[in-house]
Amino acid sequence: MEQTNTAHKSLTMRALDKVEVVGNKLPDPAIIFFICLVVVWVLSAIFSQMTFTTLDPRTEEAVVVNNLLTGASLADFLSRMVTIFTGFAPLGVVLVAMLGVGVAEHSGFISAGLKRMLDSTPRTLLTPMVVLVAIVSHTATDAGYVLVIPLAGVIFYAMGRHPLAGIAAAFAGVSGGFCANFIPSAIDPLLQSFTQEAAQIIDPTIQVNPLNNWFFNSASSLVIISLAWYLTDKVIEPRLKEVAVDGDPNEIPKFEDLNPVQTKALRYASLTMLAGIVGLIAILYPETSPLRDANGELTTFAAPVMQSIVPIIFLLFLIPGVVYGYMSGTYSSTKDMIDSMTKAMQGMSYYIVMAFFCALFIDAFGKSNLGALLAINGAEFLQGLSLPASVTIVGIIFLTAFVNLFVGSSSAKWALLGPIFVPMLMQLGISPDLTQAAYRLGDSSSNIITPLLPYFPLVVIYCQRYVKSTGIGTLLSLMLPYSITFLIVWTAFLLIYWTVGLPLGVGASYVYPAG
Repeated sequence: MEQTNTAHKSLTMRALDKVEVVGNKLPDPAIIFFICLVVVWVLSAIFSQMTFTTLDPRTEEAVVVNNLLTGASLADFLSRMVTIFTGFAPLGVVLVAMLGVGVAEHSGFISAGLKRMLDSTPRTLLTPMVVLVAIVSHTATDAGYVLVIPLAGVIFYAMGRHPLAGIAAAFAGVSGGFCANFIPSAIDPLLQSFTQEAAQIIDPTIQVNPLNNWFFNSASSLVIISLAWYLTDKVIEPRLKEVAVDGDPNEIPKFEDLNPVQTKALRYASLTMLAGIVGLIAILYPETSPLRDANGELTTFAAPVMQSIVPIIFLLFLIPGVVYGYMSGTYSSTKDMIDSMTKAMQGMSYYIVMAFFCALFIDAFGKSNLGALLAINGAEFLQGLSLPASVTIVGIIFLTAFVNLFVGSSSAKWALLGPIFVPMLMQLGISPDLTQAAYRLGDSSSNIITPLLPYFPLVVIYCQRYVKSTGIGTLLSLMLPYSITFLIVWTAFLLIYWTVGLPLGVGASYVYPAG
């Protein structure tokens, strides 16, 4: 048995090494996005000459592929190029958050806080703690990408563990476990709105609760934490044992014992951050809070607080970072604070270049309607197979995971797939709640293995801080075990959860019509 296991692990490691080698031979991510842009242009010109009978559920009209190589389309592209780039949502999220985080980092506040945390966190529990924090970060939309993932590398490195293992564990929690969370977030009511609209195609009176998957998502958190813990400690980190940390020493934080001045500065800076959090809660608490939506809700996308997550992160790190900087002696003037922001932006220079090409590609792919054609035809193919309900659920999960490699936005995919999946399964006696849970599972599992994820190149940059040779293939080989394991085990967990009859969420059911 021991020999078999060893042989199996050896085969797995060889396969992952092959993925890394092949992946690292791919062009730079910015060039990949440019190539994809050109491919979309060419395919749009080809497929625009064809007539499709595929109906777009959003318009009830046949899908028409738009030719992006016409003179009018190219003129429109050139006229919008600047706004396409400046309007690229992940770019603003990353840069604004990093301005505040940069001050907290370069003032020494983050390093001092991590030192205190490391003193109280057992080494054996570091991985599940990182994954847990990564999962909870979903509540703050994209905060996990710009905050939790890089900090995980810092924490692992300070603990004497490989920093890339920490980054991989956090990436798995933030992105691979995207639909797993103990705390409801803005994505819940967003997806629910599409689900309800799709369900009303069959039953105009049906109402879907925004927390219809909350119980399953909460239970899934335990599954994701357990799987990521095992994979990080038993598969990923042993594989990284021979990978030397050769990054720029000036870019890798050093952890030394805090002197009395730094200890006092950390105390006051931490109290400042705590006061900011308490103040925010006090502002949010009244039903008439200006940060709530018109109905007094906090978690809808219309709520100002959900649209202000990144500025809140900026302030919650900027102000304590300044307090620590002045009290510890790191800062002596306002210029030092600006220098910290400048250094943070210097580290983001490559991401800005990559984001330019990424924004152009995503805009072109959406305008071409090629993504809609791919998603809808895949869903209709699955519908035409007329498989048993449980097999269809598995098919939805795997189809969603595949489509997710090409269409990144969770809500955009559900706007396309929901009007097909939800009515189809309702006619099989399956509730919209279960269909949505299956979709969210598949959508999460493949996030971490698609270079077309806007934040994927950013994670590569985080890794290069420690291992200069890190490329797309390196990150793919690290994340592939998480993705495949999540997809298989999580799917089995949903089927068992369904069989046992545990509640999916608030006001949810497994069958339609609900008994």
